[in-house]
Amino acid sequence: MSGARILVVDDDPAILRAVRRSLEAHDYDVRTLEAASEVERTVGGFRPDVILLDLVLPDGDGIALCRALRPRTPASILVLSAVGDEAKKVEALDEGADDYVTKPFGMDELLARIRVALRRRAASHSEPSIEAGPIRMRVDTREVSVAGQAVHLTPTEFDLLRLLLTQQGRVLTQRLILERVWGPEYAQDSHVLRTFVHQLRQKLGAASVEAAAMIVTDPGIGYRLAARES
Repeated sequence: MSGARILVVDDDPAILRAVRRSLEAHDYDVRTLEAASEVERTVGGFRPDVILLDLVLPDGDGIALCRALRPRTPASILVLSAVGDEAKKVEALDEGADDYVTKPFGMDELLARIRVALRRRAASHSEPSIEAGPIRMRVDTREVSVAGQAVHLTPTEFDLLRLLLTQQGRVLTQRLILERVWGPEYAQDSHVLRTFVHQLRQKLGAASVEAAAMIVTDPGIGYRLAARES
């Protein structure tokens, strides 16, 4: 991952300096911006692998930028948001952001989130099998095993787990999961999602406590499959 290109957009010069120093010390190629107006032009020329985007900018809105950037770049977008901005986090994730980091954040956390984003970009999801921790899924035969033990899942449980596996480490909003697994007409049915997540955890947990614990709830936002550091 050394040499990956990272664009940092924040109107706080102190944050930009600190983040840039830390990222460059880890051999990342870093560009920094303080204004929304420069982002789209810079993305086109710099072609970042990851964009760190503050949700509150002096000349624009980070959520609107997510919406504009998503069809134009394959870069992973990590939004930076203040504590208590759950509604804004959900909106940004629904508009194309891949993850969020809450201010104030530690550099170790930020670096870990960047590594996850880069691994996810590099991973190929066209392979016949997907693995995460003790979980192994055969996509072609729709078989799942946990710690070597076969686990029977219903078609909907399989599709839910597959979505979490292919987006390992990424926060997925309740709305996104419901639309992808059940369809747009279920976009507001959070109860059915909670029920299926509970069932999935139970089935995985019967074979491995670790596997069940990998499905992490982000309160008020959604779920993620925890990505373990390599």
